[in-house]
Amino acid sequence: MTIRTLVWGENVHEQTNKTVAELYPRGMHAAIAESLNRNDGIKADTAVLQDPEHGLTAERLAATDVLLWWGHAAHGEVSDAVAERVCEAVWSGMGMIFLHSAHFSKPFKRLMGTACNLTWREAGERERLWVTSANHPIAEGVGPSFELENEEMYGEPFGVPEPLETVFVSWFQGGEVFRSGLTYKRGAGNVFYFRPGHETYPTYHDANVQRVIANAVRWAHNPARRIADPSAAPNVPVDKAPEKITERGARLHNPGEDGFR
Repeated sequence: MTIRTLVWGENVHEQTNKTVAELYPRGMHAAIAESLNRNDGIKADTAVLQDPEHGLTAERLAATDVLLWWGHAAHGEVSDAVAERVCEAVWSGMGMIFLHSAHFSKPFKRLMGTACNLTWREAGERERLWVTSANHPIAEGVGPSFELENEEMYGEPFGVPEPLETVFVSWFQGGEVFRSGLTYKRGAGNVFYFRPGHETYPTYHDANVQRVIANAVRWAHNPARRIADPSAAPNVPVDKAPEKITERGARLHNPGEDGFR
């Protein structure tokens, strides 16, 4: 089975910053997709903020098994309707991977239900990522730890809900630590947050980072049939109750009428 993967990038700094353009001449989204396409069983395509509907139509999301999201400078430019559409797809069973500064993206904040805030410093310092769940499939093949020579620091506290599992924690040269690989379940969808990926450093060219992302795609994939309408809240008629009942008392809604949302 081929995992249909879509890498979404806002594609802003690649157009406006010389350093980013030199590191990722075809965009970070393209670099990530190219690395994924070198893996058997993964077929990765790309979409960007500037595409119609940001490249995330209902039809395209329905044909996506795992969506990766990278954003930074243009979180506010993402349509609320598209962000909600992405969350609906996750609730229905689509896998979702949020990379680096996507912690402040609309879909991530909606799925987490928290501020998703943190501390940060842009100084090109060394990051050492420690595996905290040695047998987790996302950490397969990377050893007990690996280092990135230059990265942006993210520090605790990280304003997210307690995860299902913490796969990585990071230590930075300046002394801070950060929970940098977190798994969640949202509806029927598997969600992974992975911290590395500041755009002015060659992080997505690193073999360990590429391996983690490919592992995460396989982990996030849910082969089960999608839930058709994950937000449905039907009004169940009295005569459809599992046990026979007699209606008693007044009510606000007529039979079959939608409830308040």
